[in-house]
Amino acid sequence: MNPTPRHRILLVDDHPMMRHGIRQMLELEDDFEIVGEASHGEEALTLIEPLRPDLVLLDNNMPQMNGIETLRQLRAMHYSGKVLLFTVSDAEDDIRDALRLDADGYLLKDMEPELLVQYIRDALHGALVISPGLTQVMAQALRSPPRQAVVELTERERQVLKTIASGFSNKVIGHKLGITEGTVKVHVKNLLHKLGLRSRVEAAVWAMEHLRSAG
Repeated sequence: MNPTPRHRILLVDDHPMMRHGIRQMLELEDDFEIVGEASHGEEALTLIEPLRPDLVLLDNNMPQMNGIETLRQLRAMHYSGKVLLFTVSDAEDDIRDALRLDADGYLLKDMEPELLVQYIRDALHGALVISPGLTQVMAQALRSPPRQAVVELTERERQVLKTIASGFSNKVIGHKLGITEGTVKVHVKNLLHKLGLRSRVEAAVWAMEHLRSAG
């Protein structure tokens, strides 16, 4: 019987008690392995290459280098793993900056432990994860286009947009919709242009805000 694959997680938070509590909670899960801890962003950046984490759980309000700047540096390093902001801040500026730097999620520290575990799993499988109640704030932070823009999308574009919101890759989207990966890329490019957005993450948030109510 093969052992359960374990996802490698790096914890970045300047509060030792917070890191200790999260470590204890996540280590109860068979599919998680805490490979390291960092107390600030600069330390986290030095650990990426030797530890090769699959996911970085990243506080925002830290000394020396905050979470947003750490995320910016991770993207500049072409880190290919997942990055989740895990913070007390629901400020629009922080949310906007995180998403435009292609964070894989924005989570608030007041959530239930079981929900954090589930969101980490969802992010590891490609979904964009957002704390309950933050969708409206995120939509405002990203200055989403007006709702009537939805009617200008073709049916195929709406289908692609919904699958982007579900966190699927271009390859998976193509398989689900019966089109080639190259065609998906063209649709994504056109969608971003039509909606005035700059990334798949922004498109996913926009879709969750507008397509859900538009049907």
